[in-house]
Amino acid sequence: MRIIGGRWKRTPIRIADLAGLRPTPDRVRETVFNWLAHLRPDLDRLRGLDLFAGSGAIGFELASRGAAAVTLVERNPRALQALEALRARLHAEEITILAGDAFAHASMLPRGGFDIVFLDPPYGEGLLAAALPVVRPLLAAEALVYVEDNAPLDEPTLRSAGFRIVRHDRAGQVNFALLSEAGD
Repeated sequence: MRIIGGRWKRTPIRIADLAGLRPTPDRVRETVFNWLAHLRPDLDRLRGLDLFAGSGAIGFELASRGAAAVTLVERNPRALQALEALRARLHAEEITILAGDAFAHASMLPRGGFDIVFLDPPYGEGLLAAALPVVRPLLAAEALVYVEDNAPLDEPTLRSAGFRIVRHDRAGQVNFALLSEAGD
């Protein structure tokens, strides 16, 4: 696994050997960041949140491409150790790492504080549907939400949570999309 673009391009990311940890594949990250470059050319001003950071690949990718600030939330101690080591190695001062439960941290994060939120929770636990309403108050105007799951994205669930699909695709077993608030 490596960072694919920006100032840390080609930097390897050490992945903790944890059951269920599945970093977002390079191809998916490349697609998502192409979408973001088109939809939000002000990438250097974006404030990002990766609520289920895992390997941190997508959050470090955002920082590598110039985001103003990136917050990673992770509860697994071994994954946290790997995230901290990568941040130190890269001197990534724009990255904040929070240890603990994603939902507990979301309730304490600043309202309207994020321009892009990444939601890639463990598959099969119903966390994606539960996280959508939790992140809405955290979104700045014109914010985007990245979602990823192994099941096809359920548009009625997304709509009931107040979101619409802006872009979507599938790579192998990974279904992914960028969402915006339905009123946008």
